[in-house]
Amino acid sequence: MSFRVYPKFVKGNPKLRIFLPNFYMKLIKPKVEVPNNHVQFIIPLEMTQYDVVNYLEKIYKVPVAQINTKMYTGDLKKTFKNYLIKEPDYKIAYVVLPEGMEFKFPDIFPELKKEKANKERERYIEQTQDLQKQRKRNWHQVDIPTWFGA
Repeated sequence: MSFRVYPKFVKGNPKLRIFLPNFYMKLIKPKVEVPNNHVQFIIPLEMTQYDVVNYLEKIYKVPVAQINTKMYTGDLKKTFKNYLIKEPDYKIAYVVLPEGMEFKFPDIFPELKKEKANKERERYIEQTQDLQKQRKRNWHQVDIPTWFGA
């Protein structure tokens, strides 16, 4: 975050140069399935739609088709000592990119996902094999209860 106070303009002073933007935008993953050209950002409350367009087009050179913003209030939480704590309010910008552009979240840990999938697959295979063994053992004693000691 680089919120700065602009210096007072005095005639003859050098031109004001700012290398960092005064706002920040935090990219978030949507909770529901959205098309590939929709992106969501958490932005400061003071930031307007025009600021979002300038931010994306001037800094990142990303064209924007449409923007909607929505303000959210922070939750009130009670601590164990009955203190009320309010989370800060925030604003979400829903950005729609032009037709040809797509945004896809990068897969940061592809190996971990593959390992998890392999472990789950092996676990399912073991479970099915155990079930098959149990069924093979008692296939001729289907009607006899298990307390007979089969």
